[in-house]
Amino acid sequence: MPVELVNDATPEVVEAINTLLPQLSSSASTLSEEEIDVFLSQDNVYLFMFRSEGTNEITGMLSLATFRIPTGLRAWIEDVVVSTAARGQGAGKALVDEAVAFAGKMGAKSVDLTSRPNRESANRLYVRCGFDKRETNVYRYKEAQVIDSI
Repeated sequence: MPVELVNDATPEVVEAINTLLPQLSSSASTLSEEEIDVFLSQDNVYLFMFRSEGTNEITGMLSLATFRIPTGLRAWIEDVVVSTAARGQGAGKALVDEAVAFAGKMGAKSVDLTSRPNRESANRLYVRCGFDKRETNVYRYKEAQVIDSI
């Protein structure tokens, strides 16, 4: 199967993540093996990677986070990236489909993600995968602050 759930920060995984990250975000920093170990050891956070069938090379990745709130188990997809050379060959759809199926097996009531409007091909992918565009506002608080209570 071209999509696999990754549990260990092998040298191949570390190299793949650090090759793919700059294609996802120009501000992404290189991650050490230790940082990737910390990421992979989190409860309820999962990393899926796509291997090209001909070369067996890792050419895509996706992160899935699950969390329980009063209304049920929810899932969130983040950091979907497919290498430039492998785009258009089904890797993104395979990653998203696998993550959605995994979340469903866990009992997630929904799977959400965000994508900037200018990422046109990514937005088309998410619609092809069955996601509906929601009319909502997304807010971001840039830096968490510690508030001392009285």
